[in-house]
Amino acid sequence: MKRIFIGIVAGVIAGLIDVTPMIIQGLTWDANLSAFTMWVVIGFFISVTEIKIHPMFKGLLISFIAIAPTAIIIGWKEPVSLLPISVMTLILGSLLGVILNRILNKNHKTDL
Repeated sequence: MKRIFIGIVAGVIAGLIDVTPMIIQGLTWDANLSAFTMWVVIGFFISVTEIKIHPMFKGLLISFIAIAPTAIIIGWKEPVSLLPISVMTLILGSLLGVILNRILNKNHKTDL
C-alpha cells in the first residue's frame, strides 16, 4: 500500500509539473486533465511494476507505453505537438523512474 501511495503522490507532482505550462499556454481543460491523470497513472505503474532494468529506463518504458494511445490521437491532428509531449515524457518519465526507485528501495541497491 505504501508503494501505491508514494507512486500516486509522485505522479501528482509530475502531473502538476507537466500541466503548469499547459495552463499558461491556455490549453483546454480536457487536455490538462488528461495529461495530469496520465502522470498519476504512470506514477502508480512505475511504483508497482517489477522489471529488471535500470530505473530510468523503467520510467521511460512505462511512460511511453502509457502515452502511446494519446500520442496517436494528438499526432493525427497536430503532429508538431508530439515534440513537446515527447520531451516532457522523456524528462518526467526518467525522473519518476529514478526518484521512485530511490524512495521505494532505500535499503536496497539502487541500480537494479
